[in-house]
Amino acid sequence: MAARRVSSLLSRSFSAASPVLSRSQGRNGYNGSRMVRRFGTSSAAEEIISPSVQVSYTKLLIDGNFVDAASGKTFPTLDPRTGEVIANVAEGDAEDINRAVKAARKAFDEGPWPKMTAYERSRIMLRFADLVEKHSEELAALETWDNGKTYEQAKTAEIPMLARLFRYYAGWADKIHGLTVPADGNYHVQTLHEPIGVAGQIIPWNFPLLMFAWKVGPALACGNTIVLKTAEQTPLTAFYVGKLFLEAGLPPGVLNIVSGFGATAGASLASHMDVDKLAFTGSTDTGKVILGLAANSNLKPVTLELGGKSPFIVFEDADIDKAVELAHFALFFNQGQCCCAGSRTYVHERVYDEFVEKAKARALKRVVGDPFKKGIEQGPQIDSKQFEKVMKYIRSGVESNATLECGGGQVGDKGYFIQPTVFSNVKDDMLIAQDEIFGPVQSILKFSDVDEVIRRANNTRYGLAAGVFTKNIDTANRVSRALKAGTVWVNCFDVFDAAIPFGGYKMSGNGREKGIYSLNNYLQVKAVVTPLNNPAWI
Repeated sequence: MAARRVSSLLSRSFSAASPVLSRSQGRNGYNGSRMVRRFGTSSAAEEIISPSVQVSYTKLLIDGNFVDAASGKTFPTLDPRTGEVIANVAEGDAEDINRAVKAARKAFDEGPWPKMTAYERSRIMLRFADLVEKHSEELAALETWDNGKTYEQAKTAEIPMLARLFRYYAGWADKIHGLTVPADGNYHVQTLHEPIGVAGQIIPWNFPLLMFAWKVGPALACGNTIVLKTAEQTPLTAFYVGKLFLEAGLPPGVLNIVSGFGATAGASLASHMDVDKLAFTGSTDTGKVILGLAANSNLKPVTLELGGKSPFIVFEDADIDKAVELAHFALFFNQGQCCCAGSRTYVHERVYDEFVEKAKARALKRVVGDPFKKGIEQGPQIDSKQFEKVMKYIRSGVESNATLECGGGQVGDKGYFIQPTVFSNVKDDMLIAQDEIFGPVQSILKFSDVDEVIRRANNTRYGLAAGVFTKNIDTANRVSRALKAGTVWVNCFDVFDAAIPFGGYKMSGNGREKGIYSLNNYLQVKAVVTPLNNPAWI
């Protein structure tokens, strides 16, 4: 998929008559006609849609087979629209991680995968991408059902990006090579880029399939084997694509998928002595724990993609209507559950009042409701815990004397829907301007000059991303170079291409995912030195 803003894909309409969707005969899941009028949630007051896609895979994928957890335990995965159980999924723990690591180790040391030509590995990855496209409707429906993101977003943006990412990494598989290095003296020196071995990977719940691709793609391209732990909130699509990989010809044990909880399965994977590399995406606090477990076990290298509190800076020369729409997208995309969300909206004082009024109007028009329905912009938060966390921050904003322009409450009485919320007159020392809320809460701050906004934008423990909106190229260049962030979008936001690296400064993590830089995470560099006897040249 060519580089483009994700919102351009999300602006397309989709058919509610998809074969994976059907009308539910259940009761109305929403209430409050006043709320419906104010927040454009008229469709939320109708019957919810019941996905007709079947949940076929709920067991752990270990050594090419779907198996029960060693303990026999299961846990429920819930529909965030209603809080009701979708399916009961195998609950992996330390014993299951041991089984998965053993299978991955055997596949790496004895199996065909590392010994297969890079071209053959790439062909398997390409066949997998074809199968993703073939099953795109089922995957999109499962992702929406388990996560709450809109079906339109999953079907038109995320599933195509999933296939694109694997095709991108398939293209890299046979282009990974070392160098011949000139040295002082009669020596032939070469470097080998070798697969690192068994890679442990822990993915989050906000973009389950895309995070699967960001981690599994480069690891496979480099010839590694994998033990992947899903987020306990969203295990279903990982198992489904695991089955597709087997269908594509991936040898048993190369990709093992374990569902379970962080304190058991996640901790066991991070501290396992036979895991050679660890990659984690999630909160900064959990990232610290993961790093400690890795260090205190076998000192395995760790790639971390963690939290963010990204500034979105609107200068006085900006087209305000465009800036309002882009800032709205930067924050509210994916229900605000995005690590790089533009959650600190800095607006120049000369256009501040106009911006606030238009941002409020746009939020009031945002359509909240069943994410399977056509035209819905915002679905529910992932679960009750995240819902309560967001509501806590909204209360904090009110108590801190920020101005609540709109929103601040729940939509309906079922599920985890929150009104699009906008605060103005936000100060840098307020919690809503410091902490990662991970929800549909826009905080708008005022600034007066370039030096001031650079200083304030950088005054955070995070450094994942930033947005700059201006017509002045000198301003754009100056600010983009001054911001301490891994990605700076200028007059755009959330442009995610397979080739564009992504990662953070400071407490937003270390290492980069996507692009050529991600390959370094899964390779060892070996120097081989051989004497040369009477060489013709050196």
